[in-house]
Amino acid sequence: MIATGLHALYDETVLDHSRRPRNRRVIEGVRNAEQRNPICGDCITVYVRLDGDVIRDVGFEGSACAISIASASLMTEVVLGQTIAAADALGERFRRMIAAPPGAPIVEGMGPLAALVGLRQFPIRVKCASLAWQALGAAVNPSQRGRVE
Repeated sequence: MIATGLHALYDETVLDHSRRPRNRRVIEGVRNAEQRNPICGDCITVYVRLDGDVIRDVGFEGSACAISIASASLMTEVVLGQTIAAADALGERFRRMIAAPPGAPIVEGMGPLAALVGLRQFPIRVKCASLAWQALGAAVNPSQRGRVE
């Protein structure tokens, strides 16, 4: 059973990652990209160290809401060690999962990212959760810089 209301939005995993974000740090001398949400002012910068096409280190910083921070924290944990293509594919599946209607099944293989499935009940917050993923995409694929979804 999927939680409803604010319990769906602020599940324990989301609260934990928003209060104690993982990998919230600047990494000097690596690729980075910043994304802003013009609606609310959230701003996230993602830093990525690549070894070929493999993400060897990833961090983030920014001034943002609890959902943006939790999503960035969760993202940094799940993309570490993945190829750019795998991280891009995971980001796309994540966006599809959170933008699906509330009754839609949870996308398989989302691991800890499934904690954000409650965003389906709050479509206005989907942009918050997508911000770090957009910054990651822009950092690893310079052709995506400036792309806003």
